[in-house]
Amino acid sequence: MFGAAMQAWGRRMADRVMGPLSRTAVTPNTLTVLGLVLNLLTAMILAQGWLFAGGVGLLVAGVFDMFDGALARVKGAGSTFGAFFDSTLDRLAEAVVLLGLAWHFMNSSGTERVGAATLAYLTIIGSLMISYARARAEGLGLECKVGLVARPERVIILALGLLLTPPFGPSAVIAALIVLTVSTFGTVAQRIYHVWKATLPAVEAPAGAARPRIQQPAPAQPESGVGKKRAVSP
Repeated sequence: MFGAAMQAWGRRMADRVMGPLSRTAVTPNTLTVLGLVLNLLTAMILAQGWLFAGGVGLLVAGVFDMFDGALARVKGAGSTFGAFFDSTLDRLAEAVVLLGLAWHFMNSSGTERVGAATLAYLTIIGSLMISYARARAEGLGLECKVGLVARPERVIILALGLLLTPPFGPSAVIAALIVLTVSTFGTVAQRIYHVWKATLPAVEAPAGAARPRIQQPAPAQPESGVGKKRAVSP
């Protein structure tokens, strides 16, 4: 959803913020773990029903999700394990936050409790399937970054819904969950279609159809001179 220009701008800002920290002993994996801890605290806040505070916590935790990659770039400390570790903990963090929200709705007395909890559960499934679809496609040697919503967009949509609860009540969160459910499963469908299209066999001309004429290369002429080899057509 975010354009390439906006993503590049966000990376540049994060790199600048991480500049001073890059001269310390703090590692990118440390920030990754700290981000997970903040998401766990956010999940606990949401489970208690403090939705606005949970929205603030979600944004703070989301910033740390950006900072670990920025620190790795600035320090030149990027690694294969670091990328794997970051992606794995991101999936765990997202699921835990939504679980905390689902827990809150299941223990509330409102009429929307079952529907809202179901939406949170479906968003968990959709988010995990987005990551699985990409990982499976890349395991098959295919690039698969297409889709409506990546993790930053999902964090912002949910955070906005939580922050709007004071004026609009639980309806704001439910609206955000509806958007997330539709967009996550829509992204999964986009990636399935992308991989299907990328793996289609080459279309052959039907029998009896005129085939394009292929111009044969002219025969190579021997070069004169001693010690020279004949040019060979490819």
